[in-house]
Formats: sequence, C-alpha cells, structure tokens
Amino acid sequence: MTPPPDVTIREVTTGGVVLPVEHSGPTDGVPVVLLHGWPQNARGWDRVVPILHDAGFTTVVPSLRGAAVGATPRSRLCYRPHLLCADVEAIIADVGAPVHLVGHDWGAALAWTVACRRPDLLTTVTAVSVPHPATFARALSHSRQILSSWYMLVFQLPVIPELILSRRNMLARFLIRSGQTPELAARDARAAAAPGVLHGGINWYRGFILSREAAPATTTVPVLQVWSDGDIAIRRSTVEATSRHAVGGFEFLAVTRVSHWIPDERPDELAQAIIRHADRTHPTPT
Repeated sequence: MTPPPDVTIREVTTGGVVLPVEHSGPTDGVPVVLLHGWPQNARGWDRVVPILHDAGFTTVVPSLRGAAVGATPRSRLCYRPHLLCADVEAIIADVGAPVHLVGHDWGAALAWTVACRRPDLLTTVTAVSVPHPATFARALSHSRQILSSWYMLVFQLPVIPELILSRRNMLARFLIRSGQTPELAARDARAAAAPGVLHGGINWYRGFILSREAAPATTTVPVLQVWSDGDIAIRRSTVEATSRHAVGGFEFLAVTRVSHWIPDERPDELAQAIIRHADRTHPTPT
C-alpha cells in the first residue's frame, strides 16, 4: 500500500530481512516508534500519525517482519521474541535512542518485550490492547482468556490456517467479526494477500506465543496500558494483571464502546493518551 505524502522511507537491515520504515513529521521532534499488529502493516497507524505530528512529535512506523513484502521468512523460528526484539532495536538504533515506543496487538506484546529487554532504549512504552506476554500466557492457562483466544491455538497448525484465510473474503469476514469496518477489513485483507505476508503474519503466533524463551519479568520504563471494552480477543482482567511487570510506573486506560481496533476507531483519543504519557517524562517539542 502507498504511504501518505511527505514520508521518507528508510530501509533497516536486521536479522536477514530488510524492513521499510516510514519517517514523517517535524524533523526536530521527539521520535515515537509505532509497531502494528496482525494482520496490519504501517497503514494501521495512519489515523494516529497526523495527530502526533501536530503535537510536535516525529513518527517512525515500520512494516514489521512478516508484514513487509520480501521480509517474510518461511520458518516459524524466524519469529521468536529475541529476533523480533532485535528488529526493533535496529529500528531504534537507526533513529537514535531514546524513543517513545507504542505498539498495538502483537506490536504491543513486542513493545513490552523490548521495554523489558532494553529499557535503556526507551523513554516510555504504550501498549494498546495486548499485555505483557507472560501475563497473557498465564491468563491462557488459568482464566477464561483462552475462550476469547481460541483462534491462536488454531494458528499453531501447519498450512491449515493459511488455506482457510486465503479463501475468498474469509480474512475480511474474520476481521469484521472482530469489530473492523468493512472498508478497513478489506484494506488489511488486501495487504495480507501480498506474497508471503499471510504466512509471515501467522508465524508471529507460531514463533512468539509458544516460544520456550522466558519473557523478561519487568521493565523500569513507564508503561501506559490501553484496552477497549469492545475487544472480543483480550479480557480486561488479563490486561489489568500486567501491572506487576511495570516497576517504573503503570497507568491503565479503558476506552469505552470501541472494538480491538483502537488506532483506527479512536485515533484522537489514543494519540492524546500517548502524548500525555510522553509529556510526563519528556517535554513536547515546540
């Protein structure tokens, strides 16, 4: 998909893949790195980015491993947490640390991981919809969360999820059931239909959630955890329990009457929350 105008695309080489990273906004602004989830790419932040620019922030928006054409390794081993974390580290190194890190969906799980592994690279972290990976894993074992996340178990199967979701309109229908509008569901389904992208995206589930690597325990970076009451995939009790991993400060924001797709549905409310969170630790540029 075509990025908005006035965007500079920098290619970041990391772990055998080349990721396109979109830089835009004030050139002297404090950088905010925005990580998308599945099955989205950089376009998932298009409604949030202009609001951050108006507040004086520079935005850095990659299409991550598995979502960028040509950066979709076949093996699930290429999507283990330490490799995904290394991708973000390379993006931040290209920018110059520290940054404010924001993630939605799988991007939120990755943001938590980076914040725990490399707090020295970050000023704040904002996790949207998804909690710390260890909290989520506990919830799958000990709560009703597994009933909301049944599809994650299906995605562990080889080949079958790709066959099902590649059928005509199947992925778009899945996204609409999760709360997306037909227009946005069609946008994301088209992106996922690009060569290798559907398989790469599903490999996040195969390589990340079932990894044998222990997730880091805590982060000293101030955390804003955002959740929406219309999210059919993540339960409120799961995200609230993630506070135990934030020893540097934790704030929980519940957005009402919104589905899982907060950046698309409530971009202004989310952007303002990111700005407030960032302003507590770093003055907004003028």
